[in-house]
Amino acid sequence: MTTQNNNLTLKILIGVLAALLLILAIFSYKFYNEEKQNKAILQQEKDLIESELGELITKYDNAIALNEVMDDHLLKAKERIVVLLDSVKDNDANLALISRYRREVGKLKQERERLFKLADSLTAANSQLTTDLDSTSTALNQRIIFSDSLQTQNSKLAEIVERGSALTASGIKAEGVRVRNSGKITNTSRASRADKVRVCFTLSPNKLTEKGDKELYVQVINPKNNLIGDKISINFEDAVLTYSGRNKVFYENDALDVCVLVNAMEGELMEGNYVVNVFSGPRMISNTKFELR
Repeated sequence: MTTQNNNLTLKILIGVLAALLLILAIFSYKFYNEEKQNKAILQQEKDLIESELGELITKYDNAIALNEVMDDHLLKAKERIVVLLDSVKDNDANLALISRYRREVGKLKQERERLFKLADSLTAANSQLTTDLDSTSTALNQRIIFSDSLQTQNSKLAEIVERGSALTASGIKAEGVRVRNSGKITNTSRASRADKVRVCFTLSPNKLTEKGDKELYVQVINPKNNLIGDKISINFEDAVLTYSGRNKVFYENDALDVCVLVNAMEGELMEGNYVVNVFSGPRMISNTKFELR
């Protein structure tokens, strides 16, 4: 009887062990399949991230080829994408890395949108400024009075304009005036009555220009082709400008009316035609002519 009980117990234990082994095998197989599926999903996500980064690089290459204004910014952004793509390729896919890479891709896409919008804005501004520059280039070449070093500055004028932040002026008006003892200023068209020249103009609104103090210079050239007024020379990086009068204003990106009163020495005012040039720093932004009889 004891032997039969022992045999029965052994069979029961063997059955339990077999069942446990079967359950373990089932769970192991299920876990293996889930792990394999997870790896496949992570690899697909990694491939997708690599594809998105490759597309971003292509878009930056196209933008760099079409936009010279923001080359440095676009190149640096592209370099960050290339570094991230190399990192993605060199590392095995896991959940933590994929999550981090996905966040980085999101940030890079947001940066791309911001840079591309800014590039479009600058391109539009440059197109308008280039059109304005073309329409006045002949007059500017005839009026500019600079030293020899200004030729180098003129060659860079187009680049400055393309930056989209240069000041422009409109509505320029120049006239002879007489300042009475009371301080009252009256305009006159007669050379014998005038003792000063008043030049007024409007700085155009430009949201891309940095706010702050702006130095504006005026040249007044009399019929004998002589500069009148202060005749003070100022050095810029690649140019020297001699001006008749100046005015310092605070520019806040909106239209701003400006006037400059130019003093005239005895004998500098005479009958004939006068040329007036207005400068923002070393760059001419407007010019006109007027006559004293």
